[in-house]
Order: sequence, then structure tokens, then C-alpha cells
Amino acid sequence: MKKITAVITALLIMVFGMSSCADTNQYTIDSSHEVDGRQGIAWENGLYYVSGSTSLSVYDAEWNRISTATEPFAGFDAEVNHIGDIDVYHGEIYAGVEYFMDGEASNIQMAVYDAETLRLSRTYMFDPESGQTEVSGLAVDPDHGYMWMCSWAEDDSGSYLYRYDLESGAYLGKVRMKEPPQLIQGIAYYEGCIYITADDGSADDDEPDHVYKCRVDPDAEEFAVTTEKTLDDVTRQGEIEGISFDKDRKQMLISYNRGAIIVKGMPKGFYEGYDSEIHEVFVYNIT
Repeated sequence: MKKITAVITALLIMVFGMSSCADTNQYTIDSSHEVDGRQGIAWENGLYYVSGSTSLSVYDAEWNRISTATEPFAGFDAEVNHIGDIDVYHGEIYAGVEYFMDGEASNIQMAVYDAETLRLSRTYMFDPESGQTEVSGLAVDPDHGYMWMCSWAEDDSGSYLYRYDLESGAYLGKVRMKEPPQLIQGIAYYEGCIYITADDGSADDDEPDHVYKCRVDPDAEEFAVTTEKTLDDVTRQGEIEGISFDKDRKQMLISYNRGAIIVKGMPKGFYEGYDSEIHEVFVYNIT
């Protein structure tokens, strides 16, 4: 059934002209919006969802915050303190959650929240045999029935994308990325492709971060990775985080932080001119 769905998706791309992973889209900034979370961004049905390390928030179509959950870890069996990049699918928020401290992670799992109440609905523990040592984001791939998780870790864990069954949460295996980006922060699925963000530029040296993508092939053991966009047009260089797509407006959404000095994934003071970290979502029109 999943192979049939993949074929249908490919036919839709051919017939209706949806973007191909072989092509690099063009992106122009439409707007930017300050938000209350530093980790992730997601979109569904005209609403924007933002994750902080310890919070979930919902914004309306005009970027007005309409609700926030500041205690999202109630109901977990294993100790967790960190939410990464998120996705939203059929009224539920999907999040990669873990216990994270100074670059080390444990208790990795997939958490599903009700998108209206922001309350935890269910969790799925990761498979430790996968070799994954950290989770920086989770993306729903409805065309193939998967949840994909990525890893920020600089060890071999960051060279793979981890695939789980969307319905059961069962581990389905991992796919190695050919020439993988370093310090992966966010992940999203859009029109047959996986998009990932990487904090591979140095804010100290005013170097930009990047967006990459790869085509999903359920039968492949390795995904080729191409550079999709260089983030050289943000307000000021800092730390890229989550990624999502507004399908109605055909826009790419990028979560970006500036002002804080980040060491091993943790804020450690501020750059000159800042006394707090600023969290923004940059909205790009896709052509």
C-alpha cells in the first residue's frame, strides 16, 4: 500500500507540476515574526505551531498567539526536558522529545499532543538498537505512512534519518544520508522531499546556516542530499532551528534564534548588544 501511495505522489508531481527534489526552488522573504519558542515550527489549516524547549504555542494566521502550554511534560513515564522541531498532522502535534543536557541526550521518544488542547495524547519510545543518540526534530510523512526523526549529534547518529511507522510507532529502520549535513536542527516533509536545517555556520564569524533536502525513496538505503538554501538573508546570523511549510500560501517557514551564545546545544550568555535571545520565524515565498 505504501509503495502504491509513493507512485501516486510521483504521478501528481508530473501532472500538476509540484516541485521535484531534483530542482532547487527559489525563495524570497515575505516577512518575519517574533515568537515565544526557540525550537520548532509547524503549520496546519491556517494555524502556526511553535515549540520551545519546554513549551508549545499556537498562533493564528496573523501571528497572534492564541494559546500556550508551559508544562508539556506531564504524563511522561521517562524523564524529559526538551522538545525539538515539531510537525502537525490531522489535528495532532508530533514532537521529538528527550532529556538533554550539555550535548548529551537520553529517553528519546515520539510524543503526540492534541493540537487544540496541547495536552499529551500518547508517546512512543525510540528503538535503542537504531544507534540514534539524540533527536532534534520529527516530521510526518503521510504519503508513505512514516514518522522521520533526525539527530543533532556530531557522531554517526547524525548521519542517518530514522523511520518509524506513523500508526503504530514501530521502528522501520534508518537511512544513511550521503554527505550528511552537520548539526541537524529541524526536519519537514513536503511534496515528496525531506527538508532539513543545519546549524553549520558560525555566528561568531557571521557565517550563515543552511537548508538541505533529499528525495524520499522507501526502497533506498541511502539518500542523496542537496543544498536547498543558504540563510544569508536573516536579520543577523545566529542559530537555525525548525522548518515547516504553509501549503496554502506555498511558503517555507524557518525558525531562527539570535543573541544567545550556544555551547553544546545550551545557551551560555549573550552576544554584545543582547540581554535575551530573540526567536523569529522567517517566512519565504517559494517560486
